[in-house]
Amino acid sequence: MSEVDSILDGWQQEGIRWVRFELPDMHGISRSKTVPIEHAGDFAERGLNMYGGTSVLDTRSDVVPGTLYNEERMYGDQLLHPDPQTAAIVPWVDRTARFICDATWYDGSPLEATPRQVFRRALERCRSLGFEPVIGNEYEFYLLDPHTHEPLFAGYHIFNTLRNDYVPTIRRILEAMPQIGVSVITANCEYAGSQWEIPCAPGRGLEGPDDAFTFRNGVKEIAKQDGLLATFMSKPFAGSAGSGNHTHVSLVRLEDGTNAFGDDGDPMGISDTCRHFTGGLLRYAGAIDALIAPTLNCHRRRRRHTFSPTNISWGLEDRSALVRVKGGSMASRHLEFRAPSSLANPYLVAAALLQAGLQGVEDRVDPGPTSKPGVPAEDDEDFEKLPTSIHQALDEFEAEPATRAFFGEDFVAAYLTMRRYELSRANDWVTDWERQEYLELF
Repeated sequence: MSEVDSILDGWQQEGIRWVRFELPDMHGISRSKTVPIEHAGDFAERGLNMYGGTSVLDTRSDVVPGTLYNEERMYGDQLLHPDPQTAAIVPWVDRTARFICDATWYDGSPLEATPRQVFRRALERCRSLGFEPVIGNEYEFYLLDPHTHEPLFAGYHIFNTLRNDYVPTIRRILEAMPQIGVSVITANCEYAGSQWEIPCAPGRGLEGPDDAFTFRNGVKEIAKQDGLLATFMSKPFAGSAGSGNHTHVSLVRLEDGTNAFGDDGDPMGISDTCRHFTGGLLRYAGAIDALIAPTLNCHRRRRRHTFSPTNISWGLEDRSALVRVKGGSMASRHLEFRAPSSLANPYLVAAALLQAGLQGVEDRVDPGPTSKPGVPAEDDEDFEKLPTSIHQALDEFEAEPATRAFFGEDFVAAYLTMRRYELSRANDWVTDWERQEYLELF
């Protein structure tokens, strides 16, 4: 608490008036309470009460029966505890700072199904094996008219300098993110009209998914202030590119901080640790896909020749592979996992990649052959296909025994129940396609 008190004292001296206590929910959305700074210390000491089922609400914020934290807990409260490592002034909100929080029940036990706790489980395992994860995110998103939900411009304009700064919102994002501690690497308009990509620098430990959480929610806030709608929806338009979040991962050795994935003596420049980690990613790719592409809409992005992987493959600098081995210096060698949707929760994506990869390291899994020279992985029928629907992905997630060890019984039960409830609502929805196809003629 002394660290939090010191942070709050400093904020008061800087004129901060409000403090957000933020909780990442199951979808990576920020759920928060705003507290006057004079009360923040008391809440930080004892925990700030919030409805305990907040983390397991579905995408519409429905309270889903059977997700462990609702009727099973008499709809009781959880307590939010600020992580001082996440303390930051929010530059796009007047006199406001924030903490990202962890959640416990009143008896002090953690809510095991909360995404940040799920990632902590993976982080602890990683450290127990002598490694620290380094994770970076490469978000794509659209900026749209908030009333019509239409793009601001059409056509294919990737890297077009005029489109890169088409609206001042992009420059505001680039200026604001470093102020809150998120280091932006590059920015450019993407393949579709009104789509942008802004990758963030990799972070160690919790910093990687915390930065991704901050970035995604911050972009939406900044866009709204500018009269725009930012969406990280995977496939908002049938005829336009999907939005992905290529997730970059490596391990550094705790003993000396060196990159555990690089080996200049290897033909691909990678170590046995990297090769086995890749083997784990490939072995469990189907089982973790329900976290990587978590909604009905995410799988609409999964099409060949769109730079979105469709099979369980790996290759050196192969943009069509699921796992792309990235070269460069020994210090920068890493893996790019190309399947995650921009909509996916960054804590759950990171936890899934770590758990699968570390299992591969422990079991010394051989990843098998890479993509062939001159044949992009997506065109090679020898590779097993990724799930083609969220229904298939959830079934594989449930059937794989390792997922319970990876993510915990609470998370697996809550996640399956919540996602299938969400899909039951989709199954009842009458679509525009159905009306167009059947209404007049039949």
